[in-house]
Amino acid sequence: MTLHDLTTTDAAEYKAFFTEALHRHPDCFGISPADEAAEPFPTTGVPDSFTLGLRTETGELAGVVSFQREGATRERHRHRGSLFRMYVAREFAGLGLGKQLMAEVLRRAAELPAIEKVNLVVIATNTHARRLYEQFGFVAWGTEERAFKYGTTYFDKTEMSKFL
Repeated sequence: MTLHDLTTTDAAEYKAFFTEALHRHPDCFGISPADEAAEPFPTTGVPDSFTLGLRTETGELAGVVSFQREGATRERHRHRGSLFRMYVAREFAGLGLGKQLMAEVLRRAAELPAIEKVNLVVIATNTHARRLYEQFGFVAWGTEERAFKYGTTYFDKTEMSKFL
């Protein structure tokens, strides 16, 4: 597996990969496939942001994660960043790819000027993802009940943070 910066030239491939994730795991994300279709590449035109992709030896995307500075235009918010859209395809689960993505996104975030804190949101029932985030030092600080609704099912979200 090799780690790459994904850019707008990878947008179609990224969209197909992430939309498949949304279809496979609607209970793990706060956005729907329709939301994804309407949005641009996640870090397009956002200062101090990046999207990483892990590719197999054949070039297939196996995992992705994005990061962006929060409040890029607001002085009092510039010390925070958001980690979002973390996903490793089911067929690559258990290979440590999530750990590889987390290590790199946090390393890169720490290199950005003045980033002191990284925030993320995880669906409260996604214990696998939550354990991964906790392994990297993230601490849960709040839960919003019924934050997301899929059909007739509600999902709580947990807010987590890590100081760099």
